[in-house]
Amino acid sequence: MKFKIFLLITLINLPQLSVCQTIQGRVIDAVTKTPIEAAAVYFDNTTVGTTTNSDGVFTLSYAKKIKSPLVISFLGYKKQVINDYKVKGNIEVLLEEQLEALNKVVITANDGMSRRQKLNYFKREFLGTSRFANTCKILNEDDIVLKYNKKERILTGYSKASLIIENTALQYLINYDVSTFTLKFYPLNSENHPFDAEFMGFMGTSFYKDLTIFNEKKAKKNRTKAYSGSRLQFVRALYDMKIEERGYQLFDGKTKIEPQEYSNYFSMETNKETGIKRLTIVRPLKILYKNWEKSIIIFQTPSIFIDQYGNYTDADQIRFSGIMGEQRVGELLPFDYGL
Repeated sequence: MKFKIFLLITLINLPQLSVCQTIQGRVIDAVTKTPIEAAAVYFDNTTVGTTTNSDGVFTLSYAKKIKSPLVISFLGYKKQVINDYKVKGNIEVLLEEQLEALNKVVITANDGMSRRQKLNYFKREFLGTSRFANTCKILNEDDIVLKYNKKERILTGYSKASLIIENTALQYLINYDVSTFTLKFYPLNSENHPFDAEFMGFMGTSFYKDLTIFNEKKAKKNRTKAYSGSRLQFVRALYDMKIEERGYQLFDGKTKIEPQEYSNYFSMETNKETGIKRLTIVRPLKILYKNWEKSIIIFQTPSIFIDQYGNYTDADQIRFSGIMGEQRVGELLPFDYGL
């Protein structure tokens, strides 16, 4: 099996657990101080969000399961990400206009790849190539900005506005604001196909909601399939230390790691007040799900923090390959899925 390295960077923060609360605030223009109507306000990578009213005011209820940062965005303005919203009470958000004009046309020299080719490679790696990913459609492709460095063989990009992605398999409409996208192709002299991905990663914020015409039966069936063997399920299994009960096996090379040997490979320290655990893994681990789905997890940092809902810090320091590495936006679920 060819293992492709995938890095998904999300903005995750783990503040203290709290009871169900309501957060209120007002979004205004930083210069004119006028209210901004219809600004998006949501918890990153969840289904919990709202929009501001004509006075720029929003009210949003959240439960203790929400650990993601609060994101405030509006077309033509710089996005704001707030991590300490739980201690701020009523929030006043000052949005600054983007310096670049939205309709600015960037003219670059021929970099050896057409716009259509760049877009195809972007969609292949961003959405994925699975059966679920093939049902995804980006409704505003013109908002994707891509640049190819022919010498380094690296495709980079971002989105001028949140990408609106229709996932009919999972019955989600996803707003994904892509801050950065990096795709490095294999060298021309390697044994791999020259336009296969040696490395790919992207960073951004996302908000999920059900499709307007919602098929509940289809959604339940396919979301269950997407969750089975996913990174989200695996992190939750790690937290609960129910790895084998959830269908996973861990290997050191070809040697299976028995549950009683887990402490030789990773450790967890629990904060008794918050329930958050510090996870330390000393070496790469191979993951087998239901005896056939193979993955590898590599830590490039000594430790991360995880919680019972599948949230984890330092996502840019964790790399998955194999089946988990091939999971893309077309198969990803929000962090509040199943809770």
